[in-house]
Amino acid sequence: MNKKKLTKATAFIIMFVMVFSMSFHASVKAAYPAWQAGTAYKTGDIVSYGDSNYKCVQGHTALTGWEPPVVPALWSLYSGGSTQTVATPVISPAGGTYSASQTVTIACSTAGSTIRYTLNGDEPSASSTEYKGAITIAATTTVKAKAFLSGMNDSQTATAVYTIIKDDTVASPVFTPAEGTYYGNVDVTLKCVTSNATIYYTTDGSAPTASSKVYSGVITLTATTTIKAFAKAPNLKDSAVVTASYTISKDNTNLPTHILTGYWQNFDNGAKCLKISDVPQTYNIIAIAFAEATANQGEVTFKLDSSLASKLGGYTEQQFISDIAAAKAKKQKVIISVGGETGSVSVSNATAATNFANSVYALMVKYGFDGVDIDLENGINATYMTSALRQLSQKAGSGLIITMAPQTLDMQSVNSGYFQVALNIKDILTVVNTQYYNSGSMLGQDGKVYSQGSVDFITALAAIQLENGLRPDQVGLGLPASTRGAGSGYVSPSVVNAALDCLTTGTGGGSYKPPRTYPSLRGAMTWSINWDASNNYDFANTVSAKLKTLP
Repeated sequence: MNKKKLTKATAFIIMFVMVFSMSFHASVKAAYPAWQAGTAYKTGDIVSYGDSNYKCVQGHTALTGWEPPVVPALWSLYSGGSTQTVATPVISPAGGTYSASQTVTIACSTAGSTIRYTLNGDEPSASSTEYKGAITIAATTTVKAKAFLSGMNDSQTATAVYTIIKDDTVASPVFTPAEGTYYGNVDVTLKCVTSNATIYYTTDGSAPTASSKVYSGVITLTATTTIKAFAKAPNLKDSAVVTASYTISKDNTNLPTHILTGYWQNFDNGAKCLKISDVPQTYNIIAIAFAEATANQGEVTFKLDSSLASKLGGYTEQQFISDIAAAKAKKQKVIISVGGETGSVSVSNATAATNFANSVYALMVKYGFDGVDIDLENGINATYMTSALRQLSQKAGSGLIITMAPQTLDMQSVNSGYFQVALNIKDILTVVNTQYYNSGSMLGQDGKVYSQGSVDFITALAAIQLENGLRPDQVGLGLPASTRGAGSGYVSPSVVNAALDCLTTGTGGGSYKPPRTYPSLRGAMTWSINWDASNNYDFANTVSAKLKTLP
């Protein structure tokens, strides 16, 4: 065999492989759109960032500071191949407040793609209006655009909101939250998008004038109140007077201002097995973990675990029911928790929502439960879970207790399903006890990254809810009762107390300082009462004592 010819042939093959490999590698990278802040990503989406590709592991709307390498809870490195994705359309000019009509164009860098858009805030689909040229926006409008191309994945949705202030009139103030019925205090804020505008308001129902109170910060309402407001700005006509009426109703749950919630395990996992009668009165709410799904979508059921009952000396269903009644006589509340880490409850359509409401109410009637805890850790449909809980509220009345225990990631953004449900049912919601554990590093309210297992992690993440629509009395801090109660994120009860002090009085805490104090912060939650019992009730004894000292 000719050695020289073999060498040339080998060199040719190596060169061919290298060129093909480089070309293939480049084509793989080119298949994925670049990560962009402001884009709504769903689980499974793949983007490029820097020299790497990343796969979305949790649906979210991207924010600056949430770049894929920074937030491993949202993105994981991706090296596999996939169908190409159409580039996200670019809407120009960017959304914002304008004093005149805007000519808006939409472009997509993927050749041959078709852009479709909506002007009412709806998600664009393949049947939406096709973009064929510039769009004139003459009034406040939300533009959403999406690009399609056969053989490729649809693009991400691009969104731009245009606020058009016509003529020479100041924009009317906007109330947050909207008027309605609320339990307990409600903090109202006013905002005017016109630059240099001053807002004047009244709280006695009279028409506001330039001599009325000047809005400078949160208005806390403790009784039913009607707020009227208008805005003035130099060289512009005054805005129209706007009105919002807030009805403040009594909290019919009869719970203390600050409460401690704990989960009672209906199973044996090595923690101390307990009867309901064993739970100390330091726990204001006992959440029974867990109701389970049936074959009917949305429907749940509950049965006392036979192995647990045996370990408790033959704990019967009737004894369980009697113990619940006895706990309630001691002013404790007992609720049924739905979901858990391995739960498979799904409420994703109207029938499932009705099934959920009917079955939870049936359990309330049978066992004497005071309400329900939502602990769905495998996804939540905001529309239908909202419907389910409102149907349940109609059945159970104003004394119904509704708690939620989302994972940390579920409360990072108001666009997440859990956060949407919480805001949707704000008028009937008791408390959201976010799980500040098993979560790694997360962004805080100030946009900085904090690591779990610290007071800053707890306070900076709790402030996201406190500054984005939930009342302080609807926010609780969820932590494990012992190192065995969670895979990671355990802190000593003294750290929980430091977080409570920081958020309610501004004292203690760490490097993170909340924008304001929240004296009516609801309290704390722990997983679980059983693990706390195994640890000599260190969590309950330490934290409940602190709760009694809060404002």
